[in-house]
Amino acid sequence: MITIKNEREIALMRESCRIVKETLEFVGKNIRAGMTTKEVDELVYRYITSCGAYPSELGYEGYPASSCVSVNEVVVHGVPGDRVLLDGDIVSVDITAEKNGFHGDACRTFLIGNVSEEKKRLVKVTEECFFKAVEGLQAGVPLYDIGYKVQTHAEANGYSVVRALTGHGIGREMHEDPSVPNYGKKGTGMRLKAGMTICIEPMINTGTFKVNFNRADGWTVTTADNMPAAHYENTVLIKEDGVEILTL
Repeated sequence: MITIKNEREIALMRESCRIVKETLEFVGKNIRAGMTTKEVDELVYRYITSCGAYPSELGYEGYPASSCVSVNEVVVHGVPGDRVLLDGDIVSVDITAEKNGFHGDACRTFLIGNVSEEKKRLVKVTEECFFKAVEGLQAGVPLYDIGYKVQTHAEANGYSVVRALTGHGIGREMHEDPSVPNYGKKGTGMRLKAGMTICIEPMINTGTFKVNFNRADGWTVTTADNMPAAHYENTVLIKEDGVEILTL
């Protein structure tokens, strides 16, 4: 069910989203080569809890960590562990925080040390896909216009869009309706309504759009060809005359 948030609920979401934004800034200042993905996760846990919030991912359907830390060929849901970050890696850190009964969610892909121009371009285009998606976005716009814009920009730059995973609504639950694909036909889908809060999160692959799901840990998703992927996400409030990006 799609939920429309009132002003009080939006104010509470702004607080959760502010914590997410600041946590990612904290991670960005401290992440470096030589750290393990578990150490990155510890940064996330420490900052979120210091704000009086809870890392929503911890314990979600049995998930064992406070964040998803996905390196190079890992698209999303990388489980923090002993993997050491190396010079030249790209690392997406996807976090969600809950405070006062509402969640905020965002992801950034960080550059570790001396990153190749190819990887830098992938990260840049992935971020651009998000901002293309929110151009002109407001109440009344068809939902799948979002994915159409993401897909158009990614493919124009020679990349592919993951189809097996989507963005989502967010609010009292970390994952709410509707699903927000990163591909689609312009002019189709439900009409967005003011007060909706959704997560728009381009997941862009260097090579094939196909992905593999790790059956061993039940979480990690990698590119089928082991080529790099990048991920960029924000929580977005739909308004009558535009959007408010709550995690920026």
